[in-house]
Amino acid sequence: MRAYVLHPDLKAADRRRLPELRLAEAVSLAGALPDLVVVGGEVVRLPRLTAATLFGSGKVAELKAMFAAEKVGLVLVDGPVSPIQQRNLERDWGVKLLDRTGLILEIFAERARTREGVLQVELAALSYQRTRLVRAWTHLERQRGGFGFVGGPGETQKEADRRAIDDQVVRLRRQLDRVVKTRELHRAARRKVPFPVVALVGYTNAGKSTLFNRLTGAEVLARDMLFATLDPTMRGVVLPSGRKVILSDTVGFISDLPTQLVAAFRATLEEVLEADLIVHVRDISHPETEEQAGDVRTILGSLGVRPEVPQVEAWNKLDLLDPEARAARLAEARRSEGVFLLSALTGEGVEGLLDAASAALDEERVERQIFLPFAEGRRRAWLHDQGVVTAERQTDEGYKMTLRWTPRQERRFRAL
Repeated sequence: MRAYVLHPDLKAADRRRLPELRLAEAVSLAGALPDLVVVGGEVVRLPRLTAATLFGSGKVAELKAMFAAEKVGLVLVDGPVSPIQQRNLERDWGVKLLDRTGLILEIFAERARTREGVLQVELAALSYQRTRLVRAWTHLERQRGGFGFVGGPGETQKEADRRAIDDQVVRLRRQLDRVVKTRELHRAARRKVPFPVVALVGYTNAGKSTLFNRLTGAEVLARDMLFATLDPTMRGVVLPSGRKVILSDTVGFISDLPTQLVAAFRATLEEVLEADLIVHVRDISHPETEEQAGDVRTILGSLGVRPEVPQVEAWNKLDLLDPEARAARLAEARRSEGVFLLSALTGEGVEGLLDAASAALDEERVERQIFLPFAEGRRRAWLHDQGVVTAERQTDEGYKMTLRWTPRQERRFRAL
């Protein structure tokens, strides 16, 4: 299908990024969908939003003629589009229309592979669909591959659709509860193994999967494409110190991530919450790398990442910098604590990151026996949440517990 991308640039908006770069990101998003040919894109300057059609009548007519000439079948609007605006524009232009949220959901639907990933995406899409019942959601019966936003059929009864969606939500939540419980059992089993977890996080397309493959020898999909990785992948890695760690590759973050996905993927991103070290991978060659890093930090904060979890930054894609920019970034990295310049593609600088990971995780776990009276239930719950309890026996007065923890965890426990 031939597609065209529009980025509405509202004059009164508080711009944090250049509209042209936002358009380029949206075009990359569109390129992540199979069977789409992006024939063009443009930034549309808007003095104000039009309630019925988003764009003014003159621009709507101009775009209609262009879409007809280019045989465009799908228009992607990089921003929110109300159900009424979507319906009116589809009618006026004679095309299918997808807003930013719908596009990201469609990509996630194509890429999710694990059972939990598929369920999380379906649940997120259903909450989005419920607000815009303007066509039949026949994809509710589909088993895989996309959500049908791109090619759904005509009108149907809204109430029947709404009931179908509500029934699906109940069914999915039950399935998801079972899957999440299974994942929690796996996490509980991992907590008993004295291997720290190192989580790779970062903006989408920052090179996390390439770095993951470099460090582990795995063959995770790593492509110059947004959202190439959706499901968390974990592998064992031996650091230069000889310590074994579990390395986790996670879904890439993105600005204006649909709120439905932030909530729906919280369980998937719990791998980050469990981490002993977070490696923030940045595409240092991108012109808006600082803005992207800000988005990642904001999302990590919203997820509830503990402030005491150490973090380092891996400034990736060193190989794409020209000599002058390379020298400037190297000087900046030397002045900054916890920053490592590298190329996951060539391997340059990776050893420095591994040495830093070893240093950050150099706290050995030691075994301790303690006694907690029944009245200290909150401290006992904290120990179980930390996954440091290896044995526990209840007595008449409380609990005799065997713990395996780091000095940092012991200090935190004593401070409770």
